[in-house]
Amino acid sequence: MTNSKKRTIFVAAVLLVLLFLGVPISYAIAISSLTAILSSIDLNVAVLTAAQRTFVGMSKFSLTAIPFFILAGNIMNQGGIAKRLVDFVMAILGKMPGALLVTNIGTNALFGAISGSASAAAAAVGSMIRDGADEQGYDPAVPAATNAASSCSGLLIPPSNALITYSLASGGTSVAALFMAGYIPGIIWALCCCVVGVLLAVKLGYKGTPGKFSWATLGKATLQALPSLSLIVVVIGGIVAGVFSATEGSAIAVIYSLILGICYRNITLKSFWNIVVESAKMSGMVVFLIGVSNILGWVMAFLQIPQAVSALLLGITDNPIIILLIMNLILLVAGTFMDVTPAILIFTPLFLPIVQTFGMDPIHFGLVLVYNLCIGNITPPVGNTLFVAIKVGRSTLSKTMPYMLWYYVAILVGLLLVTYIPAVSMILPQLTGLA
Repeated sequence: MTNSKKRTIFVAAVLLVLLFLGVPISYAIAISSLTAILSSIDLNVAVLTAAQRTFVGMSKFSLTAIPFFILAGNIMNQGGIAKRLVDFVMAILGKMPGALLVTNIGTNALFGAISGSASAAAAAVGSMIRDGADEQGYDPAVPAATNAASSCSGLLIPPSNALITYSLASGGTSVAALFMAGYIPGIIWALCCCVVGVLLAVKLGYKGTPGKFSWATLGKATLQALPSLSLIVVVIGGIVAGVFSATEGSAIAVIYSLILGICYRNITLKSFWNIVVESAKMSGMVVFLIGVSNILGWVMAFLQIPQAVSALLLGITDNPIIILLIMNLILLVAGTFMDVTPAILIFTPLFLPIVQTFGMDPIHFGLVLVYNLCIGNITPPVGNTLFVAIKVGRSTLSKTMPYMLWYYVAILVGLLLVTYIPAVSMILPQLTGLA
């Protein structure tokens, strides 16, 4: 066994042991990386190198977009936007079988895209849907599963902090191109959930809302939701058109969402202060994690770990289809134990060089990576978003999981489409001249 392979196994073993012992992911990454450095250089130099790489990792101007989008998402979560989006989607889809389920899916896609947070979508939209589900006699486990499964579609539809993180981890892949690439995979995720939602509704006898379709109701709901929906057009349109950068767009999103929250009379001075404090805590964790992950990236390059992993995979097969299948399996398993952000930071430098050897575009791989890891967000044992949805829906894991299995199958079909049909991710960036 070569030294590179031994060091790869060593770093992975230390990281896994620390995670198993319950050490926070950021500290686990920092300690395992520092331990790997110590195996090659002196203590004084190792500590200085680790500190320098952490500072460099946190000093990128483009990182500013993440705290701003987190703040904008938290403002939206408290600003009364979710209810208006629920009413808007219900006015369009309310007559379908299982209208409440389909409305939940459609609203999660919209709200998740606006807020950039799957858990925020599951909490905000789920609480809006819950009362209607009780009134219409739904088994609480069904809307809980639907809410969980569909909440991650918004992580693919821009603005997306996951895609911004991937841009940083991949060495500067265009954020605008990634944002454009995320639309179709995100819509595919939502449509897969819609198919399952309708099938479950037909199977369980859940019907749409009584009465006829009303254009007046739709018009009123559209007017109320239009200011919220316009945020996507303003922010994403401005980034794609080159009017402003992703960082500037995130600041505009904060101002826009704050104005909406004040106009809707859901944001007070006290609540805004609480939102800022909570956003600062979340941002601090994310930025520190990115900083220490930069140490891991340096260690990987120094110890030639990506080359070792590449040689290992290519030693098994040189068939791109099989390699992508193996990567998908690894990411699906890893995603059940890790949050999306640290997983992106760890696996991007490992897998991106491999897929580039057979000509896969970094934009395409970014969407495959994020889609994979989003599935982990709704899969036990970690599955933060899954447990948020279950709690909000007043259900239990044992009752919800049988329905989740339906959604897993549909979402995995979507993953295969995103993985093996490049046009799914690449057609919009290419049409807009971004790729």
